[in-house]
Amino acid sequence: MATVSPPQNWAYTLQLPRSAGAPRIARVILRAALDHHGMEELAEVAELLTSELVTNAYLHTDGPSSVRMRRVREGRVRVSVWDTDPAIPASFGGAGAGPDAEAGRGLLLVRLCAANWG
Repeated sequence: MATVSPPQNWAYTLQLPRSAGAPRIARVILRAALDHHGMEELAEVAELLTSELVTNAYLHTDGPSSVRMRRVREGRVRVSVWDTDPAIPASFGGAGAGPDAEAGRGLLLVRLCAANWG
């Protein structure tokens, strides 16, 4: 019996409305793609960072967002999140939230956990 293998290079794009459920939907789709393509070992960190970025898009913009996930090479996936605000968040270059802050650590997590970001 012949089997079909997933392609080595793949990409998915997800359009998300401005919704509180958008981060969860992005996580579920990302995990499904990584599982399907045999990249399960990346799922935990990729889900966390994707969730943080989609949450920021929801909280800090007034429109929809989109997520693109693609395999860039063996053991590496790139996740890009776009929103409707043309301004780059100040905290992309800053120090992030203070030690007692209850919010504002999302981009710090991205800086600490992603192999590359920007």
